[in-house]
Amino acid sequence: MDFAITSQNPLSTTTITSALFSNKKSANFRVFTVRCSSKTLSSDGTPSGLVERPWKVADARLVLEDGSIWKAKSFGASGTQVGEVVFNTSLTGYQEILTDPSYAGQFVLMTNPHIGNTGVNFGDEESMQCFLAGLVIRSLSISTSNWRCKETLDDYLAKRNIMGIYDVDTRAITRRLRQDGSLIGVLSTENSKSDEELLKMSRTWDIVGVDLISGVSCKSPYEWVDRTASDWDFNDNGRNEETFNVVAYDFGIKHNILRRLASYGCKITVVPSTWPASETLKMKPDGVLFSNGPGDPSAVPYAVEAVKELIGKVPVFGICMGHQLLGQALGGKTFKMKFGHHGGNHPVRNLRNGCVEISAQNHNYAVDPESLPEGVEVTHVNLNDGSCAGLASFKMKLMSLQYHPEASPGPHDSDPVFGEFIQLMKQEKVTA
Repeated sequence: MDFAITSQNPLSTTTITSALFSNKKSANFRVFTVRCSSKTLSSDGTPSGLVERPWKVADARLVLEDGSIWKAKSFGASGTQVGEVVFNTSLTGYQEILTDPSYAGQFVLMTNPHIGNTGVNFGDEESMQCFLAGLVIRSLSISTSNWRCKETLDDYLAKRNIMGIYDVDTRAITRRLRQDGSLIGVLSTENSKSDEELLKMSRTWDIVGVDLISGVSCKSPYEWVDRTASDWDFNDNGRNEETFNVVAYDFGIKHNILRRLASYGCKITVVPSTWPASETLKMKPDGVLFSNGPGDPSAVPYAVEAVKELIGKVPVFGICMGHQLLGQALGGKTFKMKFGHHGGNHPVRNLRNGCVEISAQNHNYAVDPESLPEGVEVTHVNLNDGSCAGLASFKMKLMSLQYHPEASPGPHDSDPVFGEFIQLMKQEKVTA
């Protein structure tokens, strides 16, 4: 194989001519020319500018408070945003995660490397908007393949002004978070901001003690009637025709919690996080739900007071933030976990029946079981770290779970707990 290489112009092209033949004496050969442009030429042959690269280059930075700087490529919105970085181990359900109000103020790092392949659709949203600060992923899918897809993840985030980055070492960041705990970070696509400026932002912002609930709660009461669609309803055992009136406190409630309650026969009135307990009692509900929500339960004493006023007067059920608020209202203490629980694969033991449930979780705080008063039973324990995952008191007519029984996304092992809430309300009706 012989190559003849001739440089015609260092600013224009390089010509490579190759003669391929099986025998040097043979007349059979092929000649081809490859032209590689290093600069674009105008019609008169003069350079007109640099050639646009066919691939995206790193144009974003994630600066963590520990001083580490992670170069990445951006998608979605542009700008600069600060938040707490947490990792989520769910394999699917990124759209439900994006619209979960409990992620307000946080950058969610997905440990599953391939994100965006199913696009997004409006039926999987858990709230009316995205509340998280940003999305961090390893690989952004270049195409979508799903019959329900309406638009790409990139377009979806851009329209909702949510920043995202990809082509970053999510495995290394996750190991850092597991070792050092959740870290404050700053995500930026602005070249005008220096690394030092972004680092200072990360070290002067804090999520502890901030009331994030007021920013995600509804502003006025409304009725919820939608049930889980028949195509998606996986558990219709133990249902009854009796209707129960439930008041649901919106601390950042997910749509599928409401759908599951409605599917179990509840007529639901959703109220704001600041709704007075006295007004709730005037509505004469059969039960009260305290929903999930973002942030530190100690930052919302008004919510703790409302919970305290309702305990013992009506059956109550707390989920996630609602569980933590119940813990504080009972006189217990909550604490910030090292890196929290975020994902759809957390094993929990139900201490009442010995069964293990694989659960969907999303929280950075937990209830200290040693601080709870007598008469309050710990019903569930997280098997990864032994933390309290559920409470109950028959005398005070209360029950709670630290995780998400509606599991959107996630497994459905814990769905029967909605039936237990129905039984709690039914018993109250019988004894009333």
